[in-house]
Amino acid sequence: MRPVSTLLAVLLLTLTTALPATAQQRPMTWLDMQVMARAGSWTPSPDGAWMLYTVSTPDWKEDRSQSDLHLVSLAEGVPSSRRLTFTEEHDEEQPGWAPDGSFFVFASDRDEGEGRRGNQLYMMRADGGEARRITDAARGVSGYDFSTDGAWLVYRSGESGMEQLFAVEVAGLHAALATGGNPWEAEPAKLTDEPAGIDQWEFAPDGSGIYFLRPDAFQEDEKRRREAGFTVDVRNAETPLNNLHVVDLSSRETRQLTSDSAVSVDGFQLSPDGEWIGFSGGSAERYERNITATGLYRDLFLMEVASGQIERLTENYEVSESGLSFSPDSRWIAFSAPDDLTRYTMTENRVYLRETSDRGGDFRKLGADFDNSASVGFWSEDGRTIYFNAGVKVTTQLHALDTRSGQVRQVTSERAALSVDRDEDTGVILIGYQDPQTPPTVFTVASLDRITDRGRWTQLVDVNPQVREMALGSEVEVEWTSSDGRTVGGVLVYPVGYREGERYPLIVAIHGGPASADVLRFNGGYGAQVYAGAGYAVLKPNYRGSRNYGNAHRTDIVGDYFTMGYEDIMTGVDHLIDEGIVDPDRMGVLGWSAGGHWSNWILTQTDRFKAISSGAGTMNWISMYAQSDVQRNRQFYIGDDFLYENFEPYWDQSPLKYIANAKTPTMIHVVEGDPRVPSPQSVELHMALKKLGVPTELFMYPGRSHGIPDARNRLVKSMSEMAWMDYYVRGMGEKFDWEMVLETLDEGAAAAVVSDGAGGR
Repeated sequence: MRPVSTLLAVLLLTLTTALPATAQQRPMTWLDMQVMARAGSWTPSPDGAWMLYTVSTPDWKEDRSQSDLHLVSLAEGVPSSRRLTFTEEHDEEQPGWAPDGSFFVFASDRDEGEGRRGNQLYMMRADGGEARRITDAARGVSGYDFSTDGAWLVYRSGESGMEQLFAVEVAGLHAALATGGNPWEAEPAKLTDEPAGIDQWEFAPDGSGIYFLRPDAFQEDEKRRREAGFTVDVRNAETPLNNLHVVDLSSRETRQLTSDSAVSVDGFQLSPDGEWIGFSGGSAERYERNITATGLYRDLFLMEVASGQIERLTENYEVSESGLSFSPDSRWIAFSAPDDLTRYTMTENRVYLRETSDRGGDFRKLGADFDNSASVGFWSEDGRTIYFNAGVKVTTQLHALDTRSGQVRQVTSERAALSVDRDEDTGVILIGYQDPQTPPTVFTVASLDRITDRGRWTQLVDVNPQVREMALGSEVEVEWTSSDGRTVGGVLVYPVGYREGERYPLIVAIHGGPASADVLRFNGGYGAQVYAGAGYAVLKPNYRGSRNYGNAHRTDIVGDYFTMGYEDIMTGVDHLIDEGIVDPDRMGVLGWSAGGHWSNWILTQTDRFKAISSGAGTMNWISMYAQSDVQRNRQFYIGDDFLYENFEPYWDQSPLKYIANAKTPTMIHVVEGDPRVPSPQSVELHMALKKLGVPTELFMYPGRSHGIPDARNRLVKSMSEMAWMDYYVRGMGEKFDWEMVLETLDEGAAAAVVSDGAGGR
């Protein structure tokens, strides 16, 4: 018997997608994905009337993206949007309003050269006119902010590793706007002269000083040896500790506030009243401190500004805390961390709350009954509610945590991926939004009590209107019963023009993580809409290990990584076959990271698929443990046995142990310097398949990241992967042909011309 959700979906599809696309619509292509514009850097004006934002537009022919500034009325939305900058060869970014709203500042490389490099700061009126350069920094500017009283504009500049803080008077900027003068001609005031470069920095709430982090020393020998050509990479090298300092803006004197030789400060948060500083401190031991991927080996601390006394809030280096935050009245301090604060787990997070001044007091755990992860997003003005975003099956929604009762309630119920935030300075509510038909955009609403009424939302950006010309496959939530009786869910993308009763080839697109989830967002699943446009159905399963379905679903793979996730995926495939949607003789599977892990496991456990594409997947947990930049989570998932004392669980759960079973043609993709799932894992797979006589190709991309860093190679991955599926799953084409990629250079230039004008461009 079909589940009700699937029956409803089929009825809906019979009425909608069974009809052919209109003459104006066409399927989405891989190139369409590459040339889509991206909007961001949302910056409301001080009076809450306007918002600055950036639009980054890919230039496919030149293999770069170019960013401009735009302005929109928060009351009128998209129709009022207009473009403010027009430098086709340069970028404008990092917009910020002057405190009185009379002008705004941004960073740009438009005047690079003539002894200057990098970004400089510029000022401009919102009602138009020419931008005026503010700075003339030889090394460029990296970050800026206005003082609390609006009297100074402070920025960071200098040689790498020696950046200092400088200031210009805002009064002089006003005069330049009025008279047409050149503000960059005035000598900036140098606020700091530290022996090492300043990292994070922030004004004191009363404007009396600036707090900042810097290393204890500048590594002169490190700089000299690299300049001399000794570029060896010393792993986990000794590096200086970071400490917290403050510079008094009246006297220009600097004081060091932390000096614990066992702790390196790596981030801080000021309380709104300026009386407290919360900070995160990492282990001073170099083999722990340099492990940055997991947030481990760090604890939370609280400093009372007046006395300088420091309280250690947590003492559990293997537990990851995050989101340290103060309530608006500074009375409360909160952070998020796993349900068990005493040992490493990958369980759902809770919020921990305490009165800030209750020195040595216990934190109260909030959200204990919430079967999902709670976090600290933003506070209500009265401090009684903490708002945060969390996944609910195939959606993400706004939730509210009552700080008195500890109970969580779901606020929104959109069939979409939704992320709500509130601008700290203006209180403007911004709703990040996307659904299967809507590319990422942002809305606003006057107040949180109106957020559940979509009629009250105002859309602020629409930077990819060309999507309305594309024929998209319908996406629905689908659920099925796994082999152990557990209900499992995911997202099903129907092929464009789907007709009930007809069976279609299937792509199973497996998300990474594994503690992630596929949701009803735009074109997820590694470009599922492109496959839908080519006639495939796409299943995006939220297998055991995924988030959004409760803690038991997320942790069911602990101690036996692959078994239940594999069962969930295969029973999901069987469900679609039973529904009459999928042709069991035409199926392929692909994934990246954890999705690559499961692809490799599937390769060694079944021959039901005609093709596999494995991206950055593990083959051997034993070698992967030492090669990767994360170890503790591997240990947790495999069964919490320490590898070097018990190899068997790692080997038993390694796809390599069962590689002799492999029969499916498999394409392999990996970044050569991937720190998370190192490329030797993929080389092991490729070599094994070659020796076993299984058709295989290995594409190794340049870079040192977990994802493919450059756009053109991302296109190569997508196009070659689809050609592999077409050839082996559908018996089409000639596998991969470089001509199909090279032709996109001219196609991309044409597509850029067509899309020019998006969002006011």
